[in-house]
Amino acid sequence: MIDHVRPAQLSAWFASAPEGGRPLVLDVREPWELQTASVRADGFELLAIPMGELPSRLSELDPTRAIACLCHHGARSLRVAAFLEHNGFERLANITGGIEVWSHEIDPSVPRY
Repeated sequence: MIDHVRPAQLSAWFASAPEGGRPLVLDVREPWELQTASVRADGFELLAIPMGELPSRLSELDPTRAIACLCHHGARSLRVAAFLEHNGFERLANITGGIEVWSHEIDPSVPRY
């Protein structure tokens, strides 16, 4: 099942995960988007893999780890979360509203684009 969490709910979602590995925010935006606006890893690991590269880089991810997917508004990240679920990943969330809402709820210094 894919959970839907707003950026402000992300810490609570990670805290509800079973004990184990460090939580991961998987940023699936394109490199130019990362240069425009990025989040700061705070209590989680941040990994950027553009959506189009994910099938060839799937082995870099642990299917038992809590992974929250991030994009600009939440559409691409939801598709990635569904792809991961289809490939056996167990604990997934889509960050609803993406980095746009992250700027409003978590860190206003993150540029909006």
